Amino acid sequence: MARRHTCPYCYESFAPREIRFRCNSRLSRTGKQCARRRDQLLDERMGPRRSHDLGPDFAADGRKPTAVCPDCDGETTYRICPVCHSELPVQFGRVDNRLIAMVGAKASGKTVYMTVLLHEVRNRIGEAFGAALMGLDDATMRRYSTDYEDRLYRDNQLFPGTQTASTNLNRVEPLVFRFSLRRRTLLGERPQHTVLSFFDTAGEDFSSKESVELNTRYLTNADGIILLLDPLQMTGARDGALPGTPLPGTTGFDAPVNVLSRVTNMLLAGGSTQKIDVPVAVVFSKMDAFWHLLDGASPLRDYAPARDRFDVGDSLSVHEEVRRLLKDWDGVPIDQLLENHYTRYRYFGVSSLGRNPTPDARIAATGIQPYRVADPLLWLLSEFGSVPKAGRG
Repeated sequence: MARRHTCPYCYESFAPREIRFRCNSRLSRTGKQCARRRDQLLDERMGPRRSHDLGPDFAADGRKPTAVCPDCDGETTYRICPVCHSELPVQFGRVDNRLIAMVGAKASGKTVYMTVLLHEVRNRIGEAFGAALMGLDDATMRRYSTDYEDRLYRDNQLFPGTQTASTNLNRVEPLVFRFSLRRRTLLGERPQHTVLSFFDTAGEDFSSKESVELNTRYLTNADGIILLLDPLQMTGARDGALPGTPLPGTTGFDAPVNVLSRVTNMLLAGGSTQKIDVPVAVVFSKMDAFWHLLDGASPLRDYAPARDRFDVGDSLSVHEEVRRLLKDWDGVPIDQLLENHYTRYRYFGVSSLGRNPTPDARIAATGIQPYRVADPLLWLLSEFGSVPKAGRG
């Protein structure tokens, strides 16, 4: 079967030949010019990012980097998704394209975690690994800087709840980045590029019938999943939390095991009777609420080793420590579900902020002190072969 690509914006898959082109609307060599179609706004899924100054789109061989517009004879390099008409990233199909779905229950801290994760990858992790992270479209750069990073790091404010993906009006689209890393080969040092698409979906999206189809597509076409679970929503963990820790409401529907169950059902919707092979990073957030209960030798009391490779041994030690905690948190059903339905999963314990926010939902005066937030992404990238590993496992 010929290789298919998946759009990093709508997660629909298509054959490379099906990629369409958009005229750049500039004057061609023959003097012709396509009329701009300002009134040709595309369907609701496109959003404002791609609805201005659009030239007409046309079919051509999408396997090629350029095409000639049939109306004006002008050459264009703008390739677009044949489904949602989003402009595809430069070199799409010629570099690794990895789609990462970020899932979690309401109040699990997904948006804070994603913001801190990307900030860390751009800064501390980027320096350690010799890597760079850049937004691949104006909307990603603007939204991440203004709506996420500035709000958290400059204004010291937390976020409101994630909007459900089933809401078409102003629907939040994936943030798309290029992760670049220098790799040593027999031919010398070469850059390796990976397109990363992060889709932050609300846990309640899995409860409404109208959103099941959309979220099933995002999950089943994702190359990796970061599943964020809040131990403070687990009855067995709440009593041991640091005094003064704000406790989220608990309902059986939002319990971590039920969130995992709904995700698993969607991934199984394809009809396979085998275990799910997509790598799943099962991330327990807000671990700062439990540090006082951990032994001094616990790997969850230490930071990940500072090196330019993903440390497999350290990651496996954290995995086993979290598995031990699950027994204390009445979380054995989570472990059994993963063991019986997934071939690749790994436990992680993180803290996005490092300590509790203030009662008025602001960052503590000590600032943001993230703990191990990059470990889940680095594990996924190591599974993809995008970052090197140290050790086996």
